[in-house]
Amino acid sequence: MSLPDIRTLVPHSGQMVLLDRVVSADTDDLCAEVRIHAGSMLANEGGVGAWVGIEYMAQAIAAHAGWLAMQRGDEVKVGFLLGSRKYEAKVAQFALGEVLHVHVHRVLQAENGLGAFECRIDVVDGASAAATATVTVFQPHNVNQFLKDGNVG
Repeated sequence: MSLPDIRTLVPHSGQMVLLDRVVSADTDDLCAEVRIHAGSMLANEGGVGAWVGIEYMAQAIAAHAGWLAMQRGDEVKVGFLLGSRKYEAKVAQFALGEVLHVHVHRVLQAENGLGAFECRIDVVDGASAAATATVTVFQPHNVNQFLKDGNVG
């Protein structure tokens, strides 16, 4: 199966797309890849702070939602990161030259758009579970109506 370009799956543009590609995807799971380099968004002289891992996870969740939308023939929609529980990083930063695999697994998806994902970041050829979290998200059926009046319907 050919996987789409990550930029077609997330509602971000330009440098705000922090992930490089989709490695695998199915109904409940997605794995995305990001290469840490000097030009990476939010990079410092040694790499990218591990705190950015939560955004890598959120974008992988967005890519999963985008992939599912494409499978149904729907458009990719905006979603919202509501929060995370137990974000733990075993490293202070993701070092320059490292390749990360960001794994997201959907554990809850309600009809109203509320979802929860178990997330993990592995360093390829390095630390397994370098960062983990449970991330909650919300994707309203009509984002414009939701932003206008808070109606989730």
